[in-house]
Amino acid sequence: MPPNHFVYMPPQQPLCIVYEDDDLVVIDKPAGLLSVPGRLPEHQDSAYLRVVEKYPHAKITHRLDMATSGILMFAKHRNAEVAVSKMFQARTVKKNYIALVQGKLEGQGSVDVPLMTDWENRPRQMVHFELGKVAKTLYQAVQYFEADDITRVLLTPVTGRSHQLRVHMQYIGHPITGDQFYHPDYQQSPLKRMALHASYLAFKQPLSGAEVEIRGSLPF
Repeated sequence: MPPNHFVYMPPQQPLCIVYEDDDLVVIDKPAGLLSVPGRLPEHQDSAYLRVVEKYPHAKITHRLDMATSGILMFAKHRNAEVAVSKMFQARTVKKNYIALVQGKLEGQGSVDVPLMTDWENRPRQMVHFELGKVAKTLYQAVQYFEADDITRVLLTPVTGRSHQLRVHMQYIGHPITGDQFYHPDYQQSPLKRMALHASYLAFKQPLSGAEVEIRGSLPF
């Protein structure tokens, strides 16, 4: 959700459908577009409303932050919505993200620190070991770009907390480039956006039983 002072100017490119069957439709959401409508009238344009124009009974099954691009799945009808919700709750969906993070991150590892809402600075989240909810992210460094002091990294969320990948990368000292909430110098990013993209989704279609594997395009 954008902060109240934010001027919302969502991109206007056509809906990009990357997968579809009788029950599900999956799009490639552009950065800068809300997953669902915001509270204010000027924040109504969203991936959800654009999908509903084509599929009137569609329901969103998970969300991406406005600044995050990539794979976003919708259920076409109520039975699919219920089945997909159970699938996500059971954590049988594999999701990968590609990010550009500040600094030289090497090897692979995990970040396992609890998160909660920073109520005085919503929608920001923060690490809180007493009150936070369990959150775990796996990371694997892919390539280091010395000229920009940036590492391309593969991120796999084990849990699905709000802003989880963003806070976890900041926590280990490698904030995602272009992240207005968690990078101390986000305007220096080589991209004019936050470099976080939902690149991969794999699951067993809960109604048909088909094995589904979706790989999105990589914008950076």
